[in-house]
Amino acid sequence: MSSLLLALVYAAFISLGLPDGLLGSAWPTMSQGFAVPVSYAGIVSMIIAGGTILSSLASDRVITRLGTGKTTFFSVLTTAIALFGFSLSHSFWQVCLWAVPYGLGAGSVDAALNNYVALHSTSRHMSWLHCFWGIGASTGPFIMGWSLSRGFAWNRGYQTVGVIQVVLCAVLLFSFPLWKETRAHNEASDERHVRLSLKNTASLAGAKAALIAFFCYCGLETTTGLWAASYLVLHRGVDPTTAASFASLFYLGITAGRFVAGFVTGTLGDERMVRLGQGVIAIGLLCLFLPLPGGIPLAGFVIIGVGCAPVYPSLLHATPAHFGAQYSQSIMGVQMASAYVGSTFLPPLFGWIASRIGIAFLPWYLLCFLVLMVFMTEHLAKTTRK
Repeated sequence: MSSLLLALVYAAFISLGLPDGLLGSAWPTMSQGFAVPVSYAGIVSMIIAGGTILSSLASDRVITRLGTGKTTFFSVLTTAIALFGFSLSHSFWQVCLWAVPYGLGAGSVDAALNNYVALHSTSRHMSWLHCFWGIGASTGPFIMGWSLSRGFAWNRGYQTVGVIQVVLCAVLLFSFPLWKETRAHNEASDERHVRLSLKNTASLAGAKAALIAFFCYCGLETTTGLWAASYLVLHRGVDPTTAASFASLFYLGITAGRFVAGFVTGTLGDERMVRLGQGVIAIGLLCLFLPLPGGIPLAGFVIIGVGCAPVYPSLLHATPAHFGAQYSQSIMGVQMASAYVGSTFLPPLFGWIASRIGIAFLPWYLLCFLVLMVFMTEHLAKTTRK
């Protein structure tokens, strides 16, 4: 991959993260303006997630027809249009309407870029690229906060991110020749893509284990991020301000961990990095299980974040090695869909469980999915190694 194209992919990953934190940071103000309950954010979030899952499942067909460059361009353009649609909305139903293209724009580009990097770059760049996604996800709420603190409405925050997406679209439009050169090289080599149906993709050796592993990982990460502060306040008696700070450090642990992981992943390899991350997550959970006072439970969530850092990028980068370069795009889209299903449904499932048996169950809930993920990744490695 050329240096110019790699730099463009890095910019695209920042762009992928920018819209992700906007809804959560703007919703308290948006819900008041629309005169709807705060809980309605879940409806918008589910619509976005549904669109992302559908576009991930359709990504193989789209990418095969358009190529990675055009798929990235049209996906970012769709997201930009949806962001401007959000900014022009005056009622809740309009936000729900624009949430459809908002979600559809994310799935295909995510699958396209992750597979492209997995095929053409090292695991170091995969780790750093997802670190850059974290930078984008952190910058989005900052832009919204800046807009609100300057006396502008929440609409300005969406417009600002939309403008950034349009600028990226312009750059992508002029980069088509770079993507075409790489695609021509692939078609002349052993990396020629073979498109599989969903049924045939799921029947690949190790595919089911991979899908469950992605489901468990993303469910564990998003559940931790959503419920960490509530667990610290309601079960550990931590001050809400302190709890919120350490809950945000969970995401900082992921971002910083992926930056550091980029320096060692080339030496250890994807399989060992996944095991290392899972081991660190287990240490973080142990800090929550032990009845220790002080900052140990607070540090536990930061340690879990550091442990999460290498797991997702390493599993993604290993996809061509697990299933073959010719099948990687087919399985990549399904893996992304499975990941989004986990991040969409497992956090509210824990909320339902917590309302019945208490939020103290959180470490056990996370442990269940960690154990299942470990079994699935080991089975995946054993099966594909054969």
